[in-house]
Amino acid sequence: MTLTLYFREYCSLCHQMLAELKPWQERYGFALTVLDVDADPELEQRFNEWVPVLMDGGTEICHYHLDAARLAAHLGEIG
Repeated sequence: MTLTLYFREYCSLCHQMLAELKPWQERYGFALTVLDVDADPELEQRFNEWVPVLMDGGTEICHYHLDAARLAAHLGEIG
């Protein structure tokens, strides 16, 4: 499984969520793709100030802050 983190390099919340995801990756073994929304005008328009956003395909798991309960539920549903 691959989750996607929509991210901005200068965003402290983005860096915080990325760091908080590391133990989850180790435990559950999912891949994580990090996409900088500023590198793609379409992503920038779509997400703008909503970053960070953690998604699994078209399903949003959480945004702004890592929601551990929602992530655990999501990983449990597909695991």
